[in-house]
Amino acid sequence: MSLIGLIYILVGLYVAWIHHYITPALLKDVAEALLAVFLWFLVLLGVDLHLG
Repeated sequence: MSLIGLIYILVGLYVAWIHHYITPALLKDVAEALLAVFLWFLVLLGVDLHLG
């Protein structure tokens, strides 16, 4: 990815954050989903991956 592409994404994230499209609750949900995807074997063993 080029530097311009990275800047484009960072500015987009900032604009989405200030217009409340990205919220702390959304970030928590995404983090929980990513944990479940990458640690799926723990989910099958009954480990709770919910944050906070």
